[in-house]
Amino acid sequence: MEQTRYTDDRIKEECGVFGIFNPDGEDAAESIYYGLSSLQHRGQESCGIAVFDTGGPKGNMNVHKGMGFVHEVFDENTLKELKGNLGIGHVRYSTTGAATCSNAQPLVLNYIKGTLALAHNGNLVNTEELRKELAQTGAIFQTTTDSELIAYQIARARVGTKTVEEAIERTASRLKGAYGLVIASPRKLIGVRDPLGLKPLCLGKRGNSYIIASESCALTAIGAQFLRDILPGEIVTISSAGISSNPPARTKKPAHCIFEYIYFARLDSTLDGISVYESRKKAGAALAKAYPAEADLVTGVPDSGITAAQGFAGEAGIPFTLAFYKNSYVGRTFIKPTQKEREAGVRMKLSILGDTVKNKNIVLVDDSIVRGTTIANLIHMLKQAGAHKVHVRISSPPFLYPCYYGTDIPSNRQLLAASHSAEEIRRMIGADSLGYMRIEDLPSTVGGLPLCTACFDGHYPTL
Repeated sequence: MEQTRYTDDRIKEECGVFGIFNPDGEDAAESIYYGLSSLQHRGQESCGIAVFDTGGPKGNMNVHKGMGFVHEVFDENTLKELKGNLGIGHVRYSTTGAATCSNAQPLVLNYIKGTLALAHNGNLVNTEELRKELAQTGAIFQTTTDSELIAYQIARARVGTKTVEEAIERTASRLKGAYGLVIASPRKLIGVRDPLGLKPLCLGKRGNSYIIASESCALTAIGAQFLRDILPGEIVTISSAGISSNPPARTKKPAHCIFEYIYFARLDSTLDGISVYESRKKAGAALAKAYPAEADLVTGVPDSGITAAQGFAGEAGIPFTLAFYKNSYVGRTFIKPTQKEREAGVRMKLSILGDTVKNKNIVLVDDSIVRGTTIANLIHMLKQAGAHKVHVRISSPPFLYPCYYGTDIPSNRQLLAASHSAEEIRRMIGADSLGYMRIEDLPSTVGGLPLCTACFDGHYPTL
């Protein structure tokens, strides 16, 4: 019988990227392994590492990829075999292309100008146009991802350019959508960020080595210093000659993905100068101002709702208390996603601290409601444990529109708020009251940073 991975009611992001160049010749694989491990929250389906030896022949590249978590795909012996001082890595959650080993990254191309490895975070919106154009000129695709289209475009442009950077710049001018790229050629590590800054990318340094990563937490994991965010539209090149970058190619106002701050990014990361931790606390405080509640305690859904709950409690003057115990040892559960089994999955991962909630009025904070399954189960569990009232507060506005930039919301048919009012949702999930973050409050949580809020308001920055 076919089995399906249990999935809860969470929004999922596409992937995380990491690259490092060690000019002193130290092998890069171990650093990439730890960098990817710190980015595991961005993708758990597959991962991979590709490395070059810049002191050896130009075609001297080693790659290893597989399905599963970083620690499942790589062991000590595998890492030792990945000889090379320049490399890139990737963790993936599929939004474009199936969850198969053939779609695992980094992608590696051998072409007339040499070898190219590429790892991509994000989603293009002109995929079909690019695929059709390449197919008509004889391209044979090995994957079903838009990332392969980017690699092909770079390889083709490279035939008519003097440098790989020029080929990348030409390719970037044709891409529409979201992308954070790390690219390795035999002698160079290159980072590319989309002109709108939809996907994060940052630059770090450790000794003489430079690092490019999706989030600053990956720099911390390997003892590297955060230097700066790569600018929207910027192409950064790292080689034995040092580091250089082009003037950012930007024709529109940046539009940073708000959900990086609400949920995707790790709590200890800083993105575009904004602390994720502080942003989530501010979101909770904004919720408390917009939708106050009479309650005995405030709690959050582990893990993403905890910080916003602390912000709510601080603003409201209500004690913050942990009401759930999270079982960190459950791992991935492969069961059919029926309603009964979804509920069992939630109970396997979270249990109630009964004495904390009994006879209490509770504010329960979470980052989002997608289908409503998880939050409904948690409310039921709280009330079974003796909670009197449960007031739900959500640190994002209602999801009303699909995301085309690398978030797993391909259709608004999956979105409860797209077809139900807030009052209908409140009744469906069994809450005593329900309040969502207001769209107008979002900029204040990120210091006025220009944002993409298309999944909430339908205003797509690439259109």
